[in-house]
Amino acid sequence: MKIIVRKYAENDLEAMIEIWNEVVKEGIAFPQEELLNRKTGSEFFASQDYTGVAQETDTGNILGLYILHPNNIGRCGHICNASYAVRMDQRGRHIGEKLVLNSLIQGKQTGYRILQFNAVVASNMHARHLYERLGFIQLGMIPEGFRMKDGHYEDICPYYHKL
Repeated sequence: MKIIVRKYAENDLEAMIEIWNEVVKEGIAFPQEELLNRKTGSEFFASQDYTGVAQETDTGNILGLYILHPNNIGRCGHICNASYAVRMDQRGRHIGEKLVLNSLIQGKQTGYRILQFNAVVASNMHARHLYERLGFIQLGMIPEGFRMKDGHYEDICPYYHKL
């Protein structure tokens, strides 16, 4: 089965919102706590510099997504940030890798010079290994920077990649 990453379309929104909300409900990766609905999801994804989806070409199913947006403003406006979400039942198929690689391309094409992750949860070893394998550099660790769904705090690791 072939998976492509492309710019999202309006008819992808239902699947995208479902995938995004899965990660938010899981409570171990995204800082967001509010779930998206059709209205807020449409506004949220449209407000990004780029929103990409991973689509299985055989079925047309949306398997994952990413958002790309500024990390800062003004003199730091050349740095972007991204978030990635993959359907729970599709994890382990290297969909996240395809999304990250596409975001590096889109970030550069959008005019950014650096992609920075502010808050990768230290225990998210699958993401950390992927980022490091793709050339991201860890900037340190922020103790107890992320409140997990169960209420305990975990360290976070900022990462960056020159585009």
